[in-house]
Amino acid sequence: MLIIERHRSAQRGATLLEILISILIFSIGLLGLASMQITSKRANYEALQRSTAAVLAHGILERMRVNQTALDTYVAAANLGGGSLGVAPATDCAAANCLPAQLSAYDLWSFEQELDGQDEQRGGAATGGLASATACISGPPGGSGTYRIVIAWRGSAELESPAGSVCGLGLGLYGDGDSLRRVLTITTFIGAI
Repeated sequence: MLIIERHRSAQRGATLLEILISILIFSIGLLGLASMQITSKRANYEALQRSTAAVLAHGILERMRVNQTALDTYVAAANLGGGSLGVAPATDCAAANCLPAQLSAYDLWSFEQELDGQDEQRGGAATGGLASATACISGPPGGSGTYRIVIAWRGSAELESPAGSVCGLGLGLYGDGDSLRRVLTITTFIGAI
């Protein structure tokens, strides 16, 4: 009987050690799961921002196609975003007929409101749109040709600033060296009517 008791006491220590090791392994697994969840959330946010930028860019391009007689007015607008266009135009072209110049002013103002997320409000603050958005429109003077919409916004992780576009560069919105700047460029041809 004495031999059996010694054997039982040796088993008790080994069981406690096994439990501590399994708790450690389980804890490491939970930390890995939390890290994966954070990475997934960040990637989803970046994808949402890129999708929103694409929808907004296509929207302004379609507005430009509808109002081709005022294409120069759209191109003259630079670094849209952050309320740079100020208050709404005097004529609400969504409710009344407008001349081409009035329509382009209204389109640009509406586009900037969408960039800044003014359509979605919570507690008086804009919650929709893109983070620190800037948009640039370029194209040929006087009518038909290739037009480019560039939308820049603030990403969630530092990367090398995208080359090929100066839209939003040096505005102080995208971190040191513009390392948080993300850019979407859409180029299209708009022909004369």
